[in-house]
Amino acid sequence: MEFNAPAGNNLFDNAKVVGKSTPRIDGPLKTTGTAPYAYERHDVAPNQAYGWIVGSAIAKGRIASMDVTAARNAPGVIAVVAAPETDPVGKGMANYAPLFGGSEIAHYHQAIACVVAETFEQARAAANLIQTRYERAEGQYDLAAAKADAPLASDSGPQTLGDFESAFAAAPVTVDATYHTPDESHAMMEPFATIAAWDGDRLTLWTSNQMIQWGKQSLGKILGISPDKIRVDSPFLGGGFGGKLFVRADAVLAALAAKASGRPVKIAMQRPLVFNNTTHRHATIQRVRLGAGQDGRITAIAHENWSGNLPGGGGEDGTLQTPKLYAGANRLNANYLARLDLPEGNAMRAPGEAAGHLALEVAMDELAEKLDMCPVRLRLLNDSKDVVPGDPETRISDRHLDRCLREGAQKFGWAHGGKFPRPASRREGRWLMGMGMSAGYRSGPALQSAARIRLGADGRITVETDMTDIGTGSYTIIAQTAAEVMGVPLSHVQVELGDSRYPVSAGSGGQWGAASSTAGVYAACVNLRRAIGEKLGFDGDAATFENGRIGLGNRSIALADAGPISAEDSMTYGDFKQDYDVGTYAAHFCEVAVDAYTGETHVRRMLSVCDAGRILNPLSARSQVIGAMVMSVGAALTEELAVDKRFGFFVNHDLAGYEVPVHADIPHQEVVFLDTLDPIISPMKAKGVGELGICGPGAAVANAVYNATGVRTRAYPLTLDKYLDQLPAVDG
Repeated sequence: MEFNAPAGNNLFDNAKVVGKSTPRIDGPLKTTGTAPYAYERHDVAPNQAYGWIVGSAIAKGRIASMDVTAARNAPGVIAVVAAPETDPVGKGMANYAPLFGGSEIAHYHQAIACVVAETFEQARAAANLIQTRYERAEGQYDLAAAKADAPLASDSGPQTLGDFESAFAAAPVTVDATYHTPDESHAMMEPFATIAAWDGDRLTLWTSNQMIQWGKQSLGKILGISPDKIRVDSPFLGGGFGGKLFVRADAVLAALAAKASGRPVKIAMQRPLVFNNTTHRHATIQRVRLGAGQDGRITAIAHENWSGNLPGGGGEDGTLQTPKLYAGANRLNANYLARLDLPEGNAMRAPGEAAGHLALEVAMDELAEKLDMCPVRLRLLNDSKDVVPGDPETRISDRHLDRCLREGAQKFGWAHGGKFPRPASRREGRWLMGMGMSAGYRSGPALQSAARIRLGADGRITVETDMTDIGTGSYTIIAQTAAEVMGVPLSHVQVELGDSRYPVSAGSGGQWGAASSTAGVYAACVNLRRAIGEKLGFDGDAATFENGRIGLGNRSIALADAGPISAEDSMTYGDFKQDYDVGTYAAHFCEVAVDAYTGETHVRRMLSVCDAGRILNPLSARSQVIGAMVMSVGAALTEELAVDKRFGFFVNHDLAGYEVPVHADIPHQEVVFLDTLDPIISPMKAKGVGELGICGPGAAVANAVYNATGVRTRAYPLTLDKYLDQLPAVDG
């Protein structure tokens, strides 16, 4: 089915199942510990052996020698796969760092060996017997030092509109500030894990991966075999956040080790390697310049961003949201990419925008203060309703940022419309109190996605698609969609996900998962309705499917009478969408309390008001947003991969040293979804919220800390050592 014109009225506008808060149907499996995560799938292949990955002890150089004799002779050891004895594997999609093979070292904890043994403990003990000698090379591990020579990240040059430099120089009120965001880890609950088994020349991997088709195709390139001979199965993930979009060393080494040992092999990557062997969010240095008239209207806006990566890798483009959010006739956007020899940077939840809002939205707060204007009013003054501010030739599909700002301010108790809230003016005992806010933007893409729908003789529906559920509620929204279109109760729908034997979906990532996968299920259900009509002699498009029955005129047929029958289809998209920017918008508010004596920051309450089109399941969507808000607090206050700039590795590579906040750290979070629909994105008119929730709340936290203390800190995270000596004097 091709979506080639804006959606009109359809069955989802009078939905009985879609759009209703629905507990996740996979919830009982997860709360009882019976959901089959990758490493726990003991029943999928008999006689599984255990693999242990050995990581490089240097960041750059080569392996001069490796002695694995003692490891191979250790108790219980079945095989040792050593990098110097193995030709380098190929590179799959978005693999910039070497995954395995050869003697060259590109980053710390690069996989250099895998020990396979009868037990986990035997594999780990034998790995410690491997003797490796290195020849270390000089590397570049400091983004600030590499910044001056960093070239543009693309050949297209800076994005410009009008004459920024002249307009900025002439602006009565200006801000020119530089912000630093650190390297961050996905730190997902479930580590990278894979069980691999060969059957002749056919390979099956039970793994933890967000994008099944990408993984299957990539593994073919990496291992040099036809993707048709590979099956990837990943029905449940314990978090991914973009880190599991692409194939990593656990999958590659499980496959190589299974081949070498002649046994199925299971590998769970140890936590330090999750931080250094896999990908992370790149650090950034961002310069934001804003020029405005005394009335607050922006006349000049520039955002420049520097990040770094290994050769071939991309950067963390913190400028992505800036052309989309605020009006301004004179603009400059530029993104620079330095070469660094740190572990590979790659996608992490809202790549680009999550870090970019931490600069742009604090700069907007600084501009509001210089204007002595309410930050909400400043954003309302510079809202753009119809066209993309940085690309006036592109229309906006549907935008209600103004409603987010106004309704959020009212609900949070923010007295907008007046002056800038005076910093360090509120006190509750030992606590310095402050409130902050920000706006948020994240694109709303939709990708081609397919599904197969089966109707059984009992009238039950089964949905099959390789879509994944990374904790986002895919099982439930897909079941809701099928139940709505086929006219059956939710309890009559079974959803099967994450298997590459099923039709290819959009996968989970980039905030496209919900909108895309449900559209594909809708297309397949429409095809099934038509097939049923052909089988029973009526027009499937004209019939009503409701309460387990099919109605057309005076005719009424039990849905079960049409089974068994199946159909599949995919949702594709016409060129008309190229004329539009489809985005999601939010306003975020935060209140903090900062201890006047110790400088410790406590988040008291947070609110996000989101404009994301139809919300398919408000219950799980709220969970997505509050989880993203918690991640934003981490980015603002606690999360930082500490770089050893001498030896090129992340020092705090565990969950003790890398501090992530949890829900208990934030007493009150609230989410409001506007009742909007976007007819441009898909028949579902839903745009997704999974990444919007991390675009902006961190800046609201930072602005609240400034409002509480009067100390503006532009280097994240806002740890107390950066402002403790600048806090207001304490009486008594």
